[in-house]
Amino acid sequence: MKLREFAKQLGLSPTTVSRALSGYPEVSEATRARVASEAMRLGYRPDINAVRLKTGRAGAIGVMMARSGEIHFAEFMSGMAQRLETADTDILITPITAHNDEDEMQAYRRLVESRRVDAVIIHSPRPRDPRIGVLNSLGLPFLVHGRSESEHVHAWLDIDNENAVRRSTEHLLDLGHRRIAMINGLRGKTYSIHREQGFRVAHQERGLVADPNLMVCDKFSDESGFRHARSFLERANAPTAIVAGSTMTALGVYRAVRSLGMTVGQNVSVIAHDDVFPYLTAESMVPSLSTTRSSMRAAGTRCAELTLQLIAGRAVDEIHELWPVELILRESTAPPP
Repeated sequence: MKLREFAKQLGLSPTTVSRALSGYPEVSEATRARVASEAMRLGYRPDINAVRLKTGRAGAIGVMMARSGEIHFAEFMSGMAQRLETADTDILITPITAHNDEDEMQAYRRLVESRRVDAVIIHSPRPRDPRIGVLNSLGLPFLVHGRSESEHVHAWLDIDNENAVRRSTEHLLDLGHRRIAMINGLRGKTYSIHREQGFRVAHQERGLVADPNLMVCDKFSDESGFRHARSFLERANAPTAIVAGSTMTALGVYRAVRSLGMTVGQNVSVIAHDDVFPYLTAESMVPSLSTTRSSMRAAGTRCAELTLQLIAGRAVDEIHELWPVELILRESTAPPP
């Protein structure tokens, strides 16, 4: 089916249909959704080679993946795929060495030189993230999943990490806990800094001081959750509650509590942040896990949409989204014994 035929079926102009499929911001969300839905139903796909020749676009968005792999990344990518499958836009994944800035910078330079992508999405920024300056100087459109204090204006989407942990900690303090441990994410990342701020502020507002000996930073994993929780709980003055950075971390915390002959929700309260993994649900854990919640897959879908809008010409300074988080109380939190 030709573009004109497809547009006629919808009662729209070919220009409107083309712009809707390309993610132009001046096309309403309702029109974009309708065009995408009808394209799927009727099997319409534009001639990609003709589109790329006309627009000069590569038809792809780039992302960097550390060779160690990470379940949060996989869930984010699933969300991106949901949006891009109707936009005739590919995802180009470039493997890099984890925590190696130079390796990642070189990868961005190669992408620009080869013209294989129209934009990139970067993850887990630091407050002064060098990637933002490099991408800005290269002239490659980019979206930051997270926030940074870079002097360069940039597009970003983030969740309210500070308020998430602040609310979790306030809940535990309201229950009467005073010895609260926190297993945070990787040190130096903006999200970890914001979460620590929320943890400290919740204590300060009640005239308390968060114990730095009960705060650690590590990757989100069952192993790290088990190791740190076990270390905390074996101390003479053990915490009565633990704030975990993810449901994966909480899984390890649960295991550590059980290994010491204790029970979550009775001897130790646990609350975590839930990125909504379909294969690890907080409500199915025993006991069910209290959480703050924000879907990583939904973030991937929205980041893909915003990146398409960047490619289509939307101004960078218009794309600043801060998502609130839900607080869902279940069986894993209770007053201290």
